[in-house]
Amino acid sequence: MARYTGPKSKIARKFGEAIYGEDKVLAKKNYPPGQHGVNKRRKTSEYGTQLREKQKAKYTYGVLEKQFRNLFKKATRTKGVKGEVLLQLLEARLDNVVYRLGIAPTRAAARQLVLHRHITVDGQVVNIPSYSVTPGEFVAIREKSKSLEVIADSLAGFNHAKYPWIEWDESAKGGKVLHTPQREDIPENIKEQLIVELYSKQ
Repeated sequence: MARYTGPKSKIARKFGEAIYGEDKVLAKKNYPPGQHGVNKRRKTSEYGTQLREKQKAKYTYGVLEKQFRNLFKKATRTKGVKGEVLLQLLEARLDNVVYRLGIAPTRAAARQLVLHRHITVDGQVVNIPSYSVTPGEFVAIREKSKSLEVIADSLAGFNHAKYPWIEWDESAKGGKVLHTPQREDIPENIKEQLIVELYSKQ
């Protein structure tokens, strides 16, 4: 499966945000990447601002251009505000739901857990990170994987009340997707309307 494998700290510094979760480099280097941290670039154009927002969303959710474009096309065919629907589709990805449940510390780690068959959906193992979880489905840790240290460490002290659209079941070590998240339930700092404007030009 294709995925971004480049320098993650550089991406985090580019956007000035912890794109890949807890990124300590932001605290150490609060300036843009490049020699001496000098940003000599000219004022960003409208297109550049829109493109930057799309890149931020892609890096945040760990999807490549083709996947992202296909999700946008699906969003345009779905009833609702295009930008919000796009974010809802991204949130519904299995790797993101695993991350939101606190089973993994980052989306990249969640993707690995899914790929290595540690996650089930309604009792069946699903190893496709892009699988779209629908309301009513129950995402859990596979029985033989519940003792994995990486999972135990991630769950330790995690606040499962953070996201009102999913409900955690401690005894089953899993969570049920109650409903599609509203925009206010999605904490990512993404200006989705800029992405819609960008694609409308293409």
